[in-house]
Amino acid sequence: MALQELPSALRQLTIKHIGQRARCQTPIARRYASGEATAAAPSETPISEDLQDLEPASSFTTKFSREAVKDYDPVKRAKDRKYQLPASRYQYRSPRYYRGPLHPHQPPPTSDPASREFIPGPFSHNRLEQTWQSTISQDIMTLGYVHKPPGTVDPVKSERLRTWDDSSPYHKNRPKRGPRGPEGVLRLIEKDITPHNIPKITGVTVHSMVKGAIDDSAHLHVAGMVLQAVTGVRPKVHRAKRGLAQFGLRERMPISLTCQFRGNQAYDFVDKCISLVFPKIKDWEGVVGTTGDSSGNIAFGFNREGAMLFPEIEINYDMYPPKMIPGFHVVIHTSAASDRHARLLLSSMGVPFTGKLVD
Repeated sequence: MALQELPSALRQLTIKHIGQRARCQTPIARRYASGEATAAAPSETPISEDLQDLEPASSFTTKFSREAVKDYDPVKRAKDRKYQLPASRYQYRSPRYYRGPLHPHQPPPTSDPASREFIPGPFSHNRLEQTWQSTISQDIMTLGYVHKPPGTVDPVKSERLRTWDDSSPYHKNRPKRGPRGPEGVLRLIEKDITPHNIPKITGVTVHSMVKGAIDDSAHLHVAGMVLQAVTGVRPKVHRAKRGLAQFGLRERMPISLTCQFRGNQAYDFVDKCISLVFPKIKDWEGVVGTTGDSSGNIAFGFNREGAMLFPEIEINYDMYPPKMIPGFHVVIHTSAASDRHARLLLSSMGVPFTGKLVD
């Protein structure tokens, strides 16, 4: 009755104060970081020493009978479900292709075992690559060293991009133009060889134009078997884009083969050419010094007689018709930025060059 006579605001404050005192008098189960409880107040509830670090509602405090533990079978419980989830729900397969940085599904890098393009290895290096790591790389740094005394001023080089002559008001603030010519592509700039950019072989491309396939497709099949035996890679077939009546070539006709490989396969192929094939070629002076694309890629070729000198062809010579064995071109891709550095790399490996050297 006394509370009803008080004003409404004072009555609410009184009820709130009484409620706080009631909550403070309830027993509290305290937890300590050290796990050892100090002298507890008489009003606190005692906690066993084994369970003092657990929450009051933890499942570890629940005790199960031995029969319940023995009868528990999660596999049987999953099989007895009325509705089974599809197995594909749990089989994640990463996307194979990269569809841009904004695509919701991003494929992992090729070095990740979850990637579809993951290739384990290499578990060992071949002889030529070990020689490159132990000897050739140091020799290339010595041969390619350019001494510049302190205070040397580098000559001023002309601009690689063409500027506008400002003969028209439309030339103002326009970007510079590329080099002249149909390609319009800037060549790589040759930089001094350092421990971070020592040239090395990055890949090999073997290409064969099979002219006999125009009249008989058997020439293309034999050429495919020869390239696959020599390189260890299944060749890719290329078809003619347009027909030429004077050559008897029809559109979409298979006419050439290409094999591309990297890593140990590339080093094995180059080592095989240097050690086994080049010494057997008669009256051969070496790779022409004018070859190259000014970007560190060196090309040479083997005719039909040179292709027969590969050990894979010699050991099974009766398997291939001699007149159907094709010649092929070989392009060695290197990490060098110029043909001069690429020739320096291949020369140190044992590839001979002849004639005028064009950098």
